[in-house]
Amino acid sequence: MPSEPAAPWQHARQFYNRISRSYDLLSDASEHAARERGLAGLAVAPGQRVLEAGFGTGHALDALAAMVGPGGRVVGVDVSDGMVDLARERLARARTAPRVSLALADVRHLPCPDATFDAAFMSFTLELIDPCEIPAVLAEVARVLRPHGRLGVVSLSAREHPNAMTRIYQWLHRHFPHFIDCQPIEARRFLEDAGFRLTEATDLSIWGLPVFVGVGVR
Repeated sequence: MPSEPAAPWQHARQFYNRISRSYDLLSDASEHAARERGLAGLAVAPGQRVLEAGFGTGHALDALAAMVGPGGRVVGVDVSDGMVDLARERLARARTAPRVSLALADVRHLPCPDATFDAAFMSFTLELIDPCEIPAVLAEVARVLRPHGRLGVVSLSAREHPNAMTRIYQWLHRHFPHFIDCQPIEARRFLEDAGFRLTEATDLSIWGLPVFVGVGVR
């Protein structure tokens, strides 16, 4: 049975339920290029088992299902039941639903056994998490990865000297966290501190905001 999100995630669940039907109009037009770069770097092979944590409306789930082929398996976890419904509809239209299992769950407590997946993917998800909790989330992802499993991350990126757009965005996040709920993070450092060896690290930009695209090996 799907597990309910823990209490700190109730607001996130309610927020993404409200915007789920308009999320692609609000965000996907700007996010898709970085997401596709992350998927390419992850280099999922046919027959592999892959986890996506925080799958949103399901674009990457569909791409991953195509990459693993009929012999592979994709598991998606998201905190929003509105996003689960939308992703399920997308997969049904694309006819990739038989290769994908979806779960309503908190990424801090993945409903998966140890050493289940060859790869995992997080696109514009890690920066939604309180920075003090990111190490625990990455430890949980590492738990469900097989030895030498790969984690692909696409995230808003914090820099030592932030540009004007980043400073504005950070101000909005501090003052209106219920609407600007994500924040730039030091994704590269978090991955390395969690024991992932980076095999790819690319810096991109969305509307002037730095974006990190990286792949780490467990």
